[in-house]
Amino acid sequence: MLPLGAGDGPDGGMARWRDVRAVAEAAEQGGLDSVWIADHFLYRDGAGQVFGMHDSWTLLSAVAAVTERVELGNMVLCASFRDPGLTAKMAATLDEVSGGRLTLGVGAGWHDPEYEAFGLPTDHRVGRFAEWLEIVARLLRGETVTYDGTYYVVRDANLDPAPPHRIPLLVAGHRPRMLKLTTQWADAWNTAWYGAPSDQLKDRLQTLHKALTDANRETITRTAGVVVRDPSQPAADPNPNAIPVQDLPEALTAYQNLGIDHAIISPEPMTARTVERIAEAARSRDA
Repeated sequence: MLPLGAGDGPDGGMARWRDVRAVAEAAEQGGLDSVWIADHFLYRDGAGQVFGMHDSWTLLSAVAAVTERVELGNMVLCASFRDPGLTAKMAATLDEVSGGRLTLGVGAGWHDPEYEAFGLPTDHRVGRFAEWLEIVARLLRGETVTYDGTYYVVRDANLDPAPPHRIPLLVAGHRPRMLKLTTQWADAWNTAWYGAPSDQLKDRLQTLHKALTDANRETITRTAGVVVRDPSQPAADPNPNAIPVQDLPEALTAYQNLGIDHAIISPEPMTARTVERIAEAARSRDA
């Protein structure tokens, strides 16, 4: 995971572009597979403190231009923030900039304060997402789409220029309606955030398996968000469940044994040094 805004900087303050770039370059140089970025306007905690955020798509586009190998993903893009046609066009263009390295991760959104601040509707979030997802997925699959829904309407829409390959689509969610949409339209699924594998993770994997069975679908790429802490560096608000980086090799094996295909790691703190230590731990597991 890349820094996005307040609290993600190396001193616990606002992350700047130089910080995002440093973490992305550390992941690429360390041999890690992918970098991911969250998508928020802001976050307001229970005490009312507001944390500002940069625009995630702009940052991911910039990362695409300064890296060559590492794959890029959204974790996850909020459907409420961008029209489905615009999102599909943005994805096709970023995939072009990156040389085919994009996974478009999407979700229905959840944090009401940012919706309210920017005048977005909070009702029927999953219903809106269902229409949005179908339009995006069909456009990314090369269809010319006409769709007349409750919330979205498109007429003979397509992607021109079209991406030369199918851009993978990832959906994050665990409730029945979201899982049904995942099995219908997505190439990959995400659940987050964990330390060591938990009973909750096992329950969600079982629920996913049932959704796949109900959809008569054999498999899907499974990803899990995992929080990893570097104890040698101070962190502004450490997660008590985070895995110490020295324990990461064993944790990755445990996730793999549960059927997780990719671990998407949120580093604490979000510094290049933490990513270097994560890469070292991953290499020691593979050695």
